Amino acid sequence: MTAKRVILEMGAGNDLHGGDYTKAALRAVQDALHHSSLTMIRTLGVDKDKMFVDVTIGVQQPDKVDTNAVKETLPVGVVTVSAVKGGLNVPSEGSGDTMVIASAAIAVRLDLP
Repeated sequence: MTAKRVILEMGAGNDLHGGDYTKAALRAVQDALHHSSLTMIRTLGVDKDKMFVDVTIGVQQPDKVDTNAVKETLPVGVVTVSAVKGGLNVPSEGSGDTMVIASAAIAVRLDLP
């Protein structure tokens, strides 16, 4: 069987001081998770360990995201995390600081007939 996407949720997160891409990514994932409820999963009696959870993080410097740290925050499923070019960097005037804005897309796939 081929796993089919049944849920897609988006979120945004930021790190206003310090330019920490992982912190912004973690906040984006938490934002997405707080927008969703998996009542369908419970109602259908789906085994949470058989869910495929694909996380895509968009930031300006994807190589600076600790994808393992992001993966550890997902509560269920077979989780994959990838970081891609996206998001936004906003330079802070005068301080040399960078505000990092990350976006996250979380897709849940299930093996369905």
